Amino acid sequence: MSFDMNAIMRQAQKMQEKMARMQEELANERIEHSTGGGMVKCEVNGQGEVLSISIDPEALSEGHEVLEDMVLMAVREALQKANALQQERMGSVTGGMNIPGMG
Repeated sequence: MSFDMNAIMRQAQKMQEKMARMQEELANERIEHSTGGGMVKCEVNGQGEVLSISIDPEALSEGHEVLEDMVLMAVREALQKANALQQERMGSVTGGMNIPGMG
C-alpha cells in the first residue's frame, strides 16, 4: 500500500482553505445575549470578540452589584453561544475530527 503524498498535500490545502473561509465567516457572525429582561445586552462575533455592551439606563437603578452580575452573565452567555457556533462550524470542516489547535 503506497501513499500519494501529493494527494495528501492537496487535501490538507483544501482543509486549510476551508478553515480560513470559516474564520472569516465567524468574524462576520453577530451573536447577542441579553439579561435582566433586555436591560443589558452583549454582542460578540463568531470568533468570541466582544463587539458591544449596551445598558438600559433603567438598569442603573438595580444597584451596581446587580448590574455587574447582569453584564457578566450577558457576556458569558454570548461567548458560550459563539463557542458553540465555532464548534459546530469546525465539525463541518473537519468532519468531526478533533484536531489540536483548531477549535
